Amino acid sequence: MVCGKLEIEILNAFWNLTKDNEDRDVSIQDVVDELAQNGVRRAYTTIKTVMDRLTVKALLVRYKSGKKFFYKAAMSKSEMAFEAVDTVVDNFFDGEPVKLLRFVEKECLLLT
Repeated sequence: MVCGKLEIEILNAFWNLTKDNEDRDVSIQDVVDELAQNGVRRAYTTIKTVMDRLTVKALLVRYKSGKKFFYKAAMSKSEMAFEAVDTVVDNFFDGEPVKLLRFVEKECLLLT
């Protein structure tokens, strides 16, 4: 699943907000506040729009409790990271993880 920078920042906010309690109800305002603490200042409506897109992509689940909507992340950070690495391996390294490892080793040697 391809995500933009703000989408990833929002997902990271979710994982941070729910690290101690994965069943926590997370509102749009919670995400806006969490992002602001990390220096990301965006309008409430912008965050809501992106969260709705993440819901369409099935990366967030939206539900109603009382009169308010809340969200949950559909997968953990490690699950999403694994999926992203798997996509990179498939698209750039012929589906062979060892080729990715060799690439990283070579590039890291060049950086040092």
